[in-house]
Amino acid sequence: MTIEPPAPGEPRRPHGPRDSGDAWVVAPTGERYWGRFGAAGLLAVDAARRVLLQHRVSWSHFGDTWALPGGARHEGETACDGALREAAEEAGVPDDAIRPRLLSVFDLGYWSYTTVVGDVAVPFEPVISDPESRELAWVPADLVSTYPLHPGFAGSWERLQALIDVRPAVVVDVANVMGSVPDGWWRDRPGAASRLLERIARLAASGVEASALDLPEQVWYPQWSAVVEGQARAAADVDGIDVVRAQGEGDDTIVAEARRLAASGHSVTVVTSDRGLSDRVRDAGGSVRGTRWLLDRLGDR
Repeated sequence: MTIEPPAPGEPRRPHGPRDSGDAWVVAPTGERYWGRFGAAGLLAVDAARRVLLQHRVSWSHFGDTWALPGGARHEGETACDGALREAAEEAGVPDDAIRPRLLSVFDLGYWSYTTVVGDVAVPFEPVISDPESRELAWVPADLVSTYPLHPGFAGSWERLQALIDVRPAVVVDVANVMGSVPDGWWRDRPGAASRLLERIARLAASGVEASALDLPEQVWYPQWSAVVEGQARAAADVDGIDVVRAQGEGDDTIVAEARRLAASGHSVTVVTSDRGLSDRVRDAGGSVRGTRWLLDRLGDR
């Protein structure tokens, strides 16, 4: 829980546990920003394109306005972890309810605020669980701007709203990626595929820089699919990615997966260096990155 200290002329607030990050940062021009290590908030988006908003209590900074659940980050805490922790403390958001999709960072150099845009994977009802919330509500995205918004949130909402429908997905041609690295994969195709899938899962958890996907903002968390074929179909499932086992030709399965994701509103990137497959993917509405694109992000340089 984050309890902001009173500014001059403001009423005193309820006492609560303090963290070393719970302090003001004063700009060279005199403005104050909450969070010694920066701050983060959660923009939770449900299937009906509603977003979770918090009606802030009157004694908070810019009180009696609507904004996102969020607050000061702890020392050493990632922005994503900080936003999810604050959302749990202020709105009762369950740990497993949100799938992060995007990090949007407002960085002044001496202070930053990170908005974590996350999809509701497990539906929940928010609960007022600390003194900072006066009200919590699921608000249709088209109506957010009609609320009296916190100035910081109001300044970023137009940009964030435009990103709500941007849903990147990456489909990996596992056979092609494995074949690009002569590490003996042919002696144990299921084992080599399993190791590659585990590395992709770690990348999925850490996110991909926006520029690598030709998208705005800083970091995205695409939906990942990995298509395995032949003996590699024996590879184990891995948390964080969809392992698609081709029953016939791997290329046909990759194109079908790209079409499926595109039909559901995703912008699809297929990782392969196969020229014939690349043409088919583009015909299906997807874009293509070569195997080196993925290997660079996995640390193989």
